[in-house]
Amino acid sequence: MNNAFEQIQQTPAWPLVHAVPDPELAQTVKLTINGQECHLKIEPWVSLLDALREYIGLTGTKKGCDHGQCGACTVMVDGKRINSCMTLAIMKQGCEITTIEGLTKGDELHPMQEAFIEHDAYQCGYCTPGQICSAVALVKEGKANTRDEISELMSGNICRCGAYTNIVDAIMQAKGVMNNE
Repeated sequence: MNNAFEQIQQTPAWPLVHAVPDPELAQTVKLTINGQECHLKIEPWVSLLDALREYIGLTGTKKGCDHGQCGACTVMVDGKRINSCMTLAIMKQGCEITTIEGLTKGDELHPMQEAFIEHDAYQCGYCTPGQICSAVALVKEGKANTRDEISELMSGNICRCGAYTNIVDAIMQAKGVMNNE
């Protein structure tokens, strides 16, 4: 058998091989993600995005620009939208972190996810998890009262597919459902 193939077969999927921390520099960080406590041994400079994707295996949150400019990495921390690529994981101990994976209840989609499907707002899908997390948070913040307000508040989530009209329609619909829950 090929040695390279054997090595790949024996390598655990998570954390990714390059994500294994230096034991002398690593610190234990306790994060609450989608309602579950996670204890990670990571270096203090690991971003929340990298902790989610590379150490925990929650790959729904996307790495886009890695500079806080595109919003693909948007998650909710204590109900507020943040760019996880610009946030150190160690800074979010004790906070409730919600990713796109945390919005569903079993097989039941969140009303925002259902509205995105109904309005064909997914487009290519790459930025969609960040768009949905941002949309859920802005509705929970009591915003999204007009189409103009939604467009302005979603402007930090860049969609390169020109889907803004469908995204605004989806948010307007989901807002009605979320406010009645």
